[in-house]
Amino acid sequence: MERKFTVWMVGAAILLVVLLLFSAQIGPYSLRWIDVWQGLTGQGSSEPALVVRQIRLPRLLAASLVGAGLAVAGAAFQALFRNPMASPDVLGASSGAGFGAALALYVGLGQTLVSVTAFIGGLVAVGVAYLISLRVRHNAILGLVLSGMIIASLFNATTSLIKLLADPNNQLPSITFWLMGSLNAVSPERLAGAALPILVGLLVLLASTWPLNLMTLGDDQARSLGVNARLLRLLVIVAATLVVAACAALVGLVGWVGLVIPHLVRLLVGADNRWVLPLSALLGASFLLVIDDLSRAFSTAEIPIGILTAFVGTPVFCTLLLRRGDQL
Repeated sequence: MERKFTVWMVGAAILLVVLLLFSAQIGPYSLRWIDVWQGLTGQGSSEPALVVRQIRLPRLLAASLVGAGLAVAGAAFQALFRNPMASPDVLGASSGAGFGAALALYVGLGQTLVSVTAFIGGLVAVGVAYLISLRVRHNAILGLVLSGMIIASLFNATTSLIKLLADPNNQLPSITFWLMGSLNAVSPERLAGAALPILVGLLVLLASTWPLNLMTLGDDQARSLGVNARLLRLLVIVAATLVVAACAALVGLVGWVGLVIPHLVRLLVGADNRWVLPLSALLGASFLLVIDDLSRAFSTAEIPIGILTAFVGTPVFCTLLLRRGDQL
C-alpha cells in the first residue's frame, strides 16, 4: 500500500509542477516558455518576466494553496464527522465569510478590509456553531452538523438581506461577483496575509491523520486507544476553519473542491487518512489550477471559478457516485 501511495504522490507532484508551468503561459498576455522561466527564476527584468512574477505567480500560488486547503479540509471533516457528504462549509465557515465580505462591501470598505472581515466572519460563524453544539450532549457529531446548518442558514439569509439593500448599480455587482469566487484580484500582499493561516491549518491537519483514522471508529473506541476525542475534534475544527476562512477571504466562495477531491482520492488509495489528506492536497491544487485555466481560456471576461467548480465538479461527482458508489 505504501508503494502505491508513493507512486500516486510522485505522479500528483509532477502533475502539479507541469500545470504550474503551463498555467503561467495562459492569459490575455501571451508568454513563451523562456519568459516563464525567467520570471520564475528572477533572471529577467523584461515586461513578460515582470508579468510572471507580479501577476501570474501570485495567482497560481493562490490557486494551488486554496485548492490544497479546501481539499484537505473537506477530507478532514469527512473523517471527523464520519460523513462522506461533509464539505469544508459543514460548520458555516464559508457562509460566515460571505456575510463578512458582503457587509464590508456594503459599507464601502477597501479590498484589504473586505478580506479581513471575511476571515473574521468565517471564524465567528464556526465559533458560534461550536458553542451551540456543546449543549447537545448526547451526540457531539450530530450537534456540530445541525449547529453548522443553523448558522450557515442564518448567515446566508443575512447576506441575502444585504444584497437586497445594496445599491444595484455599484454595491450589488461587487457583492455578487465576490460570492462567486475569483482569483483575478489576488495580489502578493493578500496572498502573503492568507498563506500563514492556510499553511498552519494544513500542517495541523496533516499531522492529525492517524488520530483521525481512530476517530472513524467512534468516540468510545478512539478514547480506548488513547485519543482525546473532544480535544482532537476541537483541534481539527479550528485548523480546518482557519484554512476555509482564509481561502474564502483570499478568493471568495469556491465549492465542490473539498467534496469531490477527497472522494476521488479514496478511490485511488483507500480510506487511510495518512494517504488521503496528503494526496488530496496535491490533487486539490491541480484541480483548481485547471479550473483557473478554464476561467481564463473561455472568455476575455473571466468566468468566476465558483461557477466552473460547480460545472466541473457536479458531473465528476455524479460519475464517481454511479460507478463506485459502494466505495464512497
